[in-house]
Formats: sequence, C-alpha cells, structure tokens
Amino acid sequence: MAKSLRSKWKRKMRAEKRKKNEPKELARLKATLGHGGTGDISMKDVEQIATVVPVEKLKAKAVDVQMQGEEDVSTMDMDSKRKKKTQLDEHGQYPTWMNQRQMKKLKAKRKAKKGKPKTKKGLAW
Repeated sequence: MAKSLRSKWKRKMRAEKRKKNEPKELARLKATLGHGGTGDISMKDVEQIATVVPVEKLKAKAVDVQMQGEEDVSTMDMDSKRKKKTQLDEHGQYPTWMNQRQMKKLKAKRKAKKGKPKTKKGLAW
C-alpha cells in the first residue's frame, strides 16, 4: 500500500536517522545498566529508554492470563462457516481483511471453472 515516492523517502530517512542515533542509544543504555560498575541504577534513567512496570503487576497479569486461557479453551468460537477454497462465508461475503484485488481474482477463478465444460478422461478417438 505504501509505495509512493514520499513514503519511500520517509522510510529511507527514518532508516538513516536510526543509523545515526544507534551509537548514542547504545552508549546511553550501557551507561544506564552499568552505571559505573556500582550497580546503582536510578529508575529515572531507565524510564528514558524503556517503560518500567513493577514486578507485582506483571505477575498478577500473568496469573490472570493463565486463568482466562483455561476458561476460553472450551468456549473458543471458530470461523468454520467459511469455505476454505473460495473464502466465502454462508452469506457469500469475503473476509474483511481481504482486499478488492484478491476478491476479484478468486471470483474470476470461480467463474472460469463454472463456464468451462468438463472433459472426459480416457482416449480421445
């Protein structure tokens, strides 16, 4: 989708900016983690580089996710009403993620198969 000259230029410039800032970020990270070998790290230095989340919050979240995972296994709803070959559902609709080009290609393929007469297998005399 993003194939315009402007977007290509912006991507190129972002990549160059990343290259330029990479040594600074690495030095800053090493300085923060090392902090002169004393092991004293202030959270203000780390917050400039990364988001700091307390351990208790992460543990509580992990437990909640495990509990939800056990409950969701039995109630999982699959999109089984969609045909694998044509990608159409019971109403004749394509999935929302599919773009117009893909829809058109699948529709053309379906029409070509429908219109072509079947040939008999075997000898042709």
